[in-house]
Amino acid sequence: MSHAAPPPAAGAPPTPPDPCIRALEHAADLAVRAPSVHNTQPWRLGMHPDRMDLRVDRTRQLTALDPQGRAMFQSVGAALLTARVALAAEDWAVEVDRFPRHGDPDLVAVLRPVTGRIDRELAALAPAVAERRTNRRRFAPGPVPEDVLRHLTSAAAAEDTTLVPVVSEAQRQLVARLTRQADAVQNASPAYRAELRHWTTRAASSGEGVPGEVVPRSGGAPPDAVPIRDFDTGGTGALPPRAASGAPGQTLVLLATRDDDPKAWLRSGEALQRVLLELTRLGWVAGPITQAIEVPVTRTQLRAALRWDAHPQMLLRIGRAEPTGRTPRRPRSDAVTDSWQPPRPGPDQEPPASSAGPRHPVSDGRGGTTWV
Repeated sequence: MSHAAPPPAAGAPPTPPDPCIRALEHAADLAVRAPSVHNTQPWRLGMHPDRMDLRVDRTRQLTALDPQGRAMFQSVGAALLTARVALAAEDWAVEVDRFPRHGDPDLVAVLRPVTGRIDRELAALAPAVAERRTNRRRFAPGPVPEDVLRHLTSAAAAEDTTLVPVVSEAQRQLVARLTRQADAVQNASPAYRAELRHWTTRAASSGEGVPGEVVPRSGGAPPDAVPIRDFDTGGTGALPPRAASGAPGQTLVLLATRDDDPKAWLRSGEALQRVLLELTRLGWVAGPITQAIEVPVTRTQLRAALRWDAHPQMLLRIGRAEPTGRTPRRPRSDAVTDSWQPPRPGPDQEPPASSAGPRHPVSDGRGGTTWV
């Protein structure tokens, strides 16, 4: 694979990047659209002629909600999966080296485009990246069909993660009780409330945080049986106050992993984004309900009841609902370093459908995704 020269000096005519760089830049365009906890976008993408380095940005870690960094690593995992999708859509196979340096725990993955067998299942998800939204609206009644759940289970399994449908009424009631319990514990913490306000009262121009346009307004109605996190700290919530998140027949799924360490958290983030993109592609929507996973005592009880041999990493409610707005994104240049691409004019620009220029020829040699 050819290596391109570094970006030209100021005033020099630009040199068109080779196909590998072009594909990596496109992967960065899509990766920064990944979902993240409280829209903190806790990632740094380092660009090289033949690879992309993905790092956690600990300055964006939620120290009250996420002191261990589990949700932070999940967020970067979602960005990693999105980059893999983008490269597959550009006709590249991908090698992924997760946590390649023992002395550098913040370097969570190195991603390299290579020639070889293309993952067409990932490539098919590329159009869903820009369409995916976290949806906190009221979902239509009725469960998700079993064939869809089986498809999602396979998608999660491809990322070393188990998807567990919450199917029985007893299980739903347990999830509801634990979520209410965890929600009360969190809201009793001044540090948690201050952190939540910090990420929900940002100006739209900041390109980060959770804006009022995409959250239910507080007050005025009895709480849902399974409470959605109250993001309306500034009284600007634009969605109806109740989401019926504990209604009978509501489909909930748990994502769980065999281990419970940063690599498992990263993999669960990859699985989360793969499941979300599959749902988007199929016309469904989802939203996280994670309070019971964030409080240690309720997480332990959730594990004992739903999946004793695996660690809970994410709870999602799935259904159909009216569209919701997208959350802002900070300028690409804030998250992507050593890019050959000039800075974008604003934080909210949608990524292009594909990178410019012809796609590279694909050899018949060995390849595909390498799990390390």
